[in-house]
Amino acid sequence: MDNQNYSGIAKSIIYLITIAFTVLAIYPIFWLVLQSFKTTQEYLMNSKLSFPKNWFLGNFPQTWRLGKFNILLGNSLFYSLVTVTSVVILSLMASFAFAKIPFRITPLLHGLFIIGILLTIHSIMVPLFLMAASTGLYNTRLGVLIPYIGLGLPMGVYLGTEFIKSIPGELIESARIDGAGYMKIFSNIIFPMCVPVAVTLAIITFTASWNEFILVNILTASDSIRSIPIGIARFSGALGTDYGKQFSALVIGLIPMLIFYAVFRKQITKGVVAGAVKG
Repeated sequence: MDNQNYSGIAKSIIYLITIAFTVLAIYPIFWLVLQSFKTTQEYLMNSKLSFPKNWFLGNFPQTWRLGKFNILLGNSLFYSLVTVTSVVILSLMASFAFAKIPFRITPLLHGLFIIGILLTIHSIMVPLFLMAASTGLYNTRLGVLIPYIGLGLPMGVYLGTEFIKSIPGELIESARIDGAGYMKIFSNIIFPMCVPVAVTLAIITFTASWNEFILVNILTASDSIRSIPIGIARFSGALGTDYGKQFSALVIGLIPMLIFYAVFRKQITKGVVAGAVKG
């Protein structure tokens, strides 16, 4: 068997594996959407893998109203966008300082940031609650945003520092000789070159903040400042047996994530590819 046949077999195997992974990724979403158009009675009485016999559209308006998703959706978008913007900018600014601005205390500060990666929400939620209550930040948007941003910074600083270290120092030195300050160097040279790591960090941060439940649950008490995961959790409590509303609530929470990836798919692909080439 010649090399061309081996190449054809290898490509076929790769295609089959790719198709298999695609099916495994898409099928749960497809199944979830199907179940959201079933009544609870139909879901319990018929096969869980079957299409709805009678497509019931009432789950979504009822879920939207009972879950107060008109308020929660806006809050989730606000928290996610502010968190992503803040984490990306602050992380890259700190990373630039750690990677390219020598200072005696730099290694210590960088190490303190990296230690934050080891922290889990469960280990800090009690101190965060007590701090929020004592400072008047409990049940406020700022009280939610500060922990979100703080928890996102360690990973952002780690990724950004490692990436910026690979940028030639001659670029910064030549800019300094021309009279540019560090802020101008960051905005005109460093930040544009950090698009790959910025995209990666934005994806990680957006996903984490959109799906975060524990902190927003313990740091807020009013629906006016709570987010999507709180609304979804409502249907696993008193309405836990209403599977149609459970599935429709999950679909409502999933749709913005799918839109995010659909709208920014080109930027995400470019960022990942550029990051791989840079690495």
